[in-house]
Amino acid sequence: MDLNSKDIQLQYEGFLNTQQLWISDVVFGLTQIEIPIEKYSKFNATILKNLRLGKRVERFVKNELEKISSIKIVAENVQIQHNKITVGEIDFIIQQHKTPIHLEVVYKFYLYDETVGNTELEHWIGPNRKDSLVKKLTKLKEKQLPLIFRSQTKPYLDKLQIDTKKIEQQVYFKAQLFVPYNLKKSSFNLINNECIKGFYISFDRLIEFKNCKFHIPTKINWLQKVQVQTSWKTYNQISSKIELLIQNQTSPLCWLKYSNGEVDAFFIVWW
Repeated sequence: MDLNSKDIQLQYEGFLNTQQLWISDVVFGLTQIEIPIEKYSKFNATILKNLRLGKRVERFVKNELEKISSIKIVAENVQIQHNKITVGEIDFIIQQHKTPIHLEVVYKFYLYDETVGNTELEHWIGPNRKDSLVKKLTKLKEKQLPLIFRSQTKPYLDKLQIDTKKIEQQVYFKAQLFVPYNLKKSSFNLINNECIKGFYISFDRLIEFKNCKFHIPTKINWLQKVQVQTSWKTYNQISSKIELLIQNQTSPLCWLKYSNGEVDAFFIVWW
């Protein structure tokens, strides 16, 4: 197995082991798909080396769904066009127990910041503050899911012999969550606390971990769990590289190895 294939396999396993952000339809009335608890840990397809994280996750979802006997993939990545302009894309149309389902896939990294918004859901934001959980939920509710009912989509559904009156809509929304260092042992009411994967700190607190070892994975390897066998760097070897990222308003995800050998994942934020 070459290095790229090994990384892809680890990414796939990391994807499988990431929990859905909530159970049932308790958030925004959006229903999570129920995936049977069957562990198919082998990724069989090939992936281009530079395929970005979001599209990579869609390939992982396809691989997972194909191995579930109660699910049939009817269509994927359906581009809906009007006058040669793409008005939207449907991630998957599947049949589960013969019920047609429009399925939208989301995989996100969110940090908990109580200074943003007024509710628990509003406090979850992207590492660089450019997106948020509520913004994504709103987009799903108001733009992505209604696409199936637009007039431009009807010809595609007619070809697939799918009646919009019978189609259900679900999401497959997975996330890795990170909390402030002082809230490491906190739990939250509306989200699945199994999604909490680590903590975050500001750059000026990095010195507190100067006796640890560090590794900065590439973004597609954010999917992986922390790998013990990797190229660890000392604080002195890595702090200037992190400082440069911070100056460019980029919050890196880092892997951390404590002096006792335990490992952790954390973000260092520029804000």
